[in-house]
Amino acid sequence: MSGPAGFAALGSDPDDAERRIEDWVKGFEEKARRYEAVREETEQIRLTATGPDGRVKVTVRADGSLTGIEFSEKIRSMPLEELSAQILGTIRKAQGDIASRVGEVMSEQLGDEDRQTRSLMLDNLRDRFPEEPDEPEAEAPGSATWAAPEDDEPQQRPGPTPPSPPGSGSPGSSATRPTGQRRPRRPDDDEDFPPEFDPLRD
Repeated sequence: MSGPAGFAALGSDPDDAERRIEDWVKGFEEKARRYEAVREETEQIRLTATGPDGRVKVTVRADGSLTGIEFSEKIRSMPLEELSAQILGTIRKAQGDIASRVGEVMSEQLGDEDRQTRSLMLDNLRDRFPEEPDEPEAEAPGSATWAAPEDDEPQQRPGPTPPSPPGSGSPGSSATRPTGQRRPRRPDDDEDFPPEFDPLRD
């Protein structure tokens, strides 16, 4: 099939069909130009995040790669394990904003065009670089939480020991008989001899 016949199949006027094709080509070129602008602007994206205490600061690109890292003098007193954990956490924090920033660029350059394609691209970025949760607020000094005792019954505290009655004979008792009083006689005392009897006296 010849060219004119093919154009005629698109419309009654071959010139009109040719203009439509040219408009389609121009539209495709314009779309390609906007996507190229998105690519160029995305390559310039730099996202920076700082650690919770300011000791670590990192910068990443839109592809998640690390472009810079800075430390404060405070890291000299940090254990190495804590330092490495803070570096990784700060990198993830910076990467968590990639999808949001790329989405802003695409909205500026593409408007409402290709929303489904853009949604797929941004979902892929969110899967690769999920947003980090907000850091929990530190508890204020002196705000310790009160914990109830494990058992429900109140504990009994020992009360003061009551004093022993006089003459009770309890250990440590210093009670004595009044002067001039004799000890009461016991049943086993020998009643045949008076108290002043001394068998060794002549």
